[in-house]
Amino acid sequence: MKDGDSPRRQALTDTIETMGGSVEGLYYAFGDTDLYITCDLPDDATATAVSLSIANAGALNIKTTVLITPETVDEAVRKKVPYRPPGARAARGGK
Repeated sequence: MKDGDSPRRQALTDTIETMGGSVEGLYYAFGDTDLYITCDLPDDATATAVSLSIANAGALNIKTTVLITPETVDEAVRKKVPYRPPGARAARGGK
């Protein structure tokens, strides 16, 4: 508290940059969540590793939300997913 929060911001920024990412924003808020970091990391595995490492240190309670681009949604809707809910009737020819 006596040093303010610049050291925490620098530690988080250094960690994210060391993992090949960049910090786009770091903000405090009132409410259930006190700190928001918007960052770009190379992949989901790296984001998970950073999140687990910070959470394991006990310094912050971490909740990670992956943001998805419109291009990713476009790609997803073109994929055919062979899912049939439990109890649903099988498609033609099935039992």
